[in-house]
Amino acid sequence: MESATTPEVALGSKLKVEEASPAGAEGPQASPQQRVCGPTSQLLPPVEEHPKIRLPRALRQTYIRKVGDTVNLLIPFQGKPKPQATWTRDGRALDTSHVSVRNGEQDSILFIREAQRTDSGRYQLCVQLGGLEATATVDILVIERPGPPRSIKLVDVWGSNATLEWTAPQDTGNTALLGYTVQKADTKSGLWFTVLEHYHRTSCIVSDLIVGNSYAFRVFAENQCGLSETAPVTVDLAHIQKAATIYKTKGFAQRDFSEAPKFTQPLVDCTTITGYDTQLFCCVRASPKLLIETNYKDTVPGKVGINSDGSLKKGSPGSLTGTRRYS
Repeated sequence: MESATTPEVALGSKLKVEEASPAGAEGPQASPQQRVCGPTSQLLPPVEEHPKIRLPRALRQTYIRKVGDTVNLLIPFQGKPKPQATWTRDGRALDTSHVSVRNGEQDSILFIREAQRTDSGRYQLCVQLGGLEATATVDILVIERPGPPRSIKLVDVWGSNATLEWTAPQDTGNTALLGYTVQKADTKSGLWFTVLEHYHRTSCIVSDLIVGNSYAFRVFAENQCGLSETAPVTVDLAHIQKAATIYKTKGFAQRDFSEAPKFTQPLVDCTTITGYDTQLFCCVRASPKLLIETNYKDTVPGKVGINSDGSLKKGSPGSLTGTRRYS
């Protein structure tokens, strides 16, 4: 019996064993495709570390970016040997012409150079290793400024107040509105001043307007990106007019101030010496003003009277020496 030496077989290589047919055996020989092969045709490497995604804390809530901003997400993962990482958006494959993906040994990067509102959605990263896999989901929201409110109008003006109404904007910028900003401007200066901020209703009352001025109003919509680029202005002006003042006069009751004449200081007797001047005093109270007439008369011989010029003179008993009228 002849012996044959078999060469050494490298580790991991395939080994095929064939049975030798005895010499002179009848029957056809088996084709190469019908020959029996070894236990496996390929060996898979063992899994040393299960796949796991370490999602950053900032990406566990909605990731918000503005239109035109760059989206650059780096998500680390682990697994050994290197797992296979794939990205999908809303369950469909990514558009590689707009979104770039780079997979490294321990992380995966999703990159969008200029984000658009159409890039908003739910992105899912799947890491596979053998029959094991790990997934992580990131919600991306791309927003921009809202559109302006519509159909603003001046409803009413009374006193120093004005009532406004408007309609919500058709485009909110792909996010919820934070409110409205109301501004006023008088026609004299033309400067705009804010009267309300973060206002949530679609109607308001503007107070403390200055009497005599005319005002125009405008309203901005606001979201996380800021105020709308434009704002509608009221067509009609609010004219703050001065209220007409009506004076009502009350009837005047005439009062009677008349008063009967009354001496508040009566005349007193006076003795004088011949050749000297003398004066007589008395006080009279009355209303209306009295017309006073004084009569002077000598009643005793040797007494004096008063001349027309005010000097004293002698007179006979019982004679009227002079009459003088005062007003």
